[in-house]
Amino acid sequence: MSQALDRQEAFETPAPPQSGNAPSDATIAALSGDRPLRILLPSYRSNPTTGGQGVYMRHISKALVDLGHTVDVISGPPYPDLDPRVGLIKLPSLDLYANPHPIRAFRPWMLTSPIDLFEWWSHNWGGFSEPYTFGERMARYMQGRIHEYDVMHDNQTLCWGMLKVRDMGLPVVGTIHHPITMDKRIDIKHMPGPFMKFLKWRWYSFLRMQIKVARQLDPVIVVSESTKRDVTRDFKLDPQKMRLVLHGIDHETFRPRPDVKRLPNRLIACASADVPLKGLIYLIRAYAELLKTRPDLELYVIGKLREGPTATELRKLGILDKVKFITNLTDDDITEQYAKATIAVSPSVYEGFGFPAGEAMACGAPVIATTGGSLPEVVGDAGVIVPHSNPPALAEAIADLLDNPQKRDELGKLARERILREFKWERTGRQVVEVYKEAMANANGGLQYAGS
Repeated sequence: MSQALDRQEAFETPAPPQSGNAPSDATIAALSGDRPLRILLPSYRSNPTTGGQGVYMRHISKALVDLGHTVDVISGPPYPDLDPRVGLIKLPSLDLYANPHPIRAFRPWMLTSPIDLFEWWSHNWGGFSEPYTFGERMARYMQGRIHEYDVMHDNQTLCWGMLKVRDMGLPVVGTIHHPITMDKRIDIKHMPGPFMKFLKWRWYSFLRMQIKVARQLDPVIVVSESTKRDVTRDFKLDPQKMRLVLHGIDHETFRPRPDVKRLPNRLIACASADVPLKGLIYLIRAYAELLKTRPDLELYVIGKLREGPTATELRKLGILDKVKFITNLTDDDITEQYAKATIAVSPSVYEGFGFPAGEAMACGAPVIATTGGSLPEVVGDAGVIVPHSNPPALAEAIADLLDNPQKRDELGKLARERILREFKWERTGRQVVEVYKEAMANANGGLQYAGS
């Protein structure tokens, strides 16, 4: 099933949809555990550099093929970085965020392509239409192909197209990493002035679709107890429909490096500079305070600094040249950076899971994290937890660890042990397969499966 489709192939005339509601022999065999599942993983953008959803797509697809299942990812650009055993179906979009002149991207042929026209119009009027347009393209592509798969597992696209595919007869499981309502509230709060707040509100208009779609999916995977609580509150989703499956951490790539000397005065954080949700501004303020008594203290940030609130804050504090932003790193490069760092800090205001904290822990780095979202669930008692959005609390915790090398060493060992004990991708893969089989059984009139 491995495929890489250009625009013409993706929109070829579809075959007639399959009909009939009775479970096939293949479905019965899959539910009873007699054969591997054929799994489709949709994601509207899936490259790991775009964020946690891309990281999830790479690792969950690998975990599933490691368990013997057949997996295709269907994705819009930027496309994922996948294990070679995982198939990739490319659904090209206009990819307007990669275009420096999106208004000039208009072409006359768009007048005959309502999906493309809407994507162009919405983007240039401040909306974010990618989840919707990806779903429409996917639903069109899937007509006549439902029989190729046993189940579809959505990566928080939560678009109308998911329901269209479900109604064609393919069981659908949704994953919600965290409700984007949290991003919306925090982003709007940090926008200067009513007009900028309005533009940000406009960008998040896709949330209405996501909430309505999420309410119609059953079951839904959530990745932390924090996410479960917030989805219940913000999406009004029935908790009985939710299944908790914690993410994994790539403990083989992110590992201790005894050959690399850990420095005595370096902080490291992995955070987008101008995304308020990531809380980097609070770490920078804490760092500025620490510099008054620790002038040799370094702060490295895995991320890119652009002109914006963070750069303005760094100039205001007079430390623009002190904070080092590092980009274009491989996973091995990041592992080396964690091995060098004295302390890894995760200053987020909110996280649905928190891959950077888990990856630092897997490297054996002592971690300070906040109470933002699920971070306490990831870190547990193997790190230091402080209130989010609180520079004095961050500064105090950092100073305490800087002054206690024995405590740092102990936390680093506990962190690695916790990841190996609680956060392996194999466990995540096995648990999501059980959710898939539940969805398949529900779609086939309650047909039971082995282990139910």
